[in-house]
Amino acid sequence: MKTETSQQKSLPNWEELLQVAQQNTTAKWISRPGQTPATATISSYLHRLSPGEKPSVLLYRDTHGWCPFCERVWFALEEKQIPFETELIDLSNKPQWYKDMVPTALVPAVKIEGELVYESKDILLALEKKFDSFPLLPIASQERSVALDIIENFDSNGLVKSGYEFLRGKPFDSEKSTETIPEQIAEQLLNLQTTFETKLDQLEVALGQYPGAYFMGEFSLVDIMYTPALRRFAANLPVFRGYSLYNNGRFPRLNQWLTAINKRSAYQRVKPSPRTNNLIMHKLFGVQPIDHSKSLSVTQPQVHAEVESDKQDYAMEAAARLSSNYQTVIADIIKNSGIKKWVSKETLPSIESAIDGHLRRLVHCLIEGSIPLFSDKPVDSKTDQQNEEKGEPAADAAVGAIALAFLRNRVCVPRDMSAGAAVALETTIDEMLSSIY
Repeated sequence: MKTETSQQKSLPNWEELLQVAQQNTTAKWISRPGQTPATATISSYLHRLSPGEKPSVLLYRDTHGWCPFCERVWFALEEKQIPFETELIDLSNKPQWYKDMVPTALVPAVKIEGELVYESKDILLALEKKFDSFPLLPIASQERSVALDIIENFDSNGLVKSGYEFLRGKPFDSEKSTETIPEQIAEQLLNLQTTFETKLDQLEVALGQYPGAYFMGEFSLVDIMYTPALRRFAANLPVFRGYSLYNNGRFPRLNQWLTAINKRSAYQRVKPSPRTNNLIMHKLFGVQPIDHSKSLSVTQPQVHAEVESDKQDYAMEAAARLSSNYQTVIADIIKNSGIKKWVSKETLPSIESAIDGHLRRLVHCLIEGSIPLFSDKPVDSKTDQQNEEKGEPAADAAVGAIALAFLRNRVCVPRDMSAGAAVALETTIDEMLSSIY
């Protein structure tokens, strides 16, 4: 990626940056001022509706896009190219109307032409029954019956349970490890790993029943049922157990399946990133990485080469999502990055202005594909001019480094942007950080 000095030309304002980025990305989202999250991804196919036509499906899902059961339904809707509306539900503070409407009070739920359906498995089957475009069940009666049996028995086959017990390092019926000394803990972990691997061996057999990469030969609801759990295991296990599903010679069919799933364009729009999956496992469930010095990110195999247009689309999506949400992002950086602890009320406006300038350079870089070199003098974000009198140059660079590093690790996928856009953002931030010091 080429570089240019940040003063070679004036940086556009936020409105100009947003306009350019939006015109050059296929990603779809809406702004939600004053709400969390401040933006939300929407259906890729709303444009197919006639003017004034309402989508026949309303999806209720979690605000952050973390729920694996919501992921199933979202994935199916995109695969079947069904236009749908989205209502985000805050799982930490569910509205009373939702608890009154859905007997389980859980997500996901949908309304299909006004009729409520809940539980992900039932939703998938209801969508398949109602919408015959892009069918996700085999046409042949025998294969269809096999697929329905696999879907029906998914929760009881023990794969997901054994995988999460291995991740936690203890059985689900035990809040604390039943072993206390290192040798006993190691033996318990080995037993849990053996149980999980036995389930994976059974999965290998199931994946070999029909020719092709998918469970039923062709992509189906069976694959959608398995995708969230297996993709999470592929992200979590290397970080928390030092165990990899990828390139594991014991499970070649599983590797072929993981590769095939990740090639699907619909999945690119709904999948979490490995880092997001690992942050959830660490922060929400308290599972500790085996090596605290390493990042929660996981380098996964490049399953297919992105064409240049895909890379540009992802970069433009990242630029547009940040531009449409910059005020919230700046406020979050000030509040949660640690900057606020050493900034006085008098200097806060200049710090905010500096962060604004660095973020606009980031967006400009995503759009133009060039890395601006940081000047040794601070820059006023309103005039884009070097200013000898405003602050110290080192402080300006430090603020930029803090803001960019914080943002890099703050992005949640797919809440804030798609996984591909997050990669583009992280890569560009790394390039910019390298140019600071």
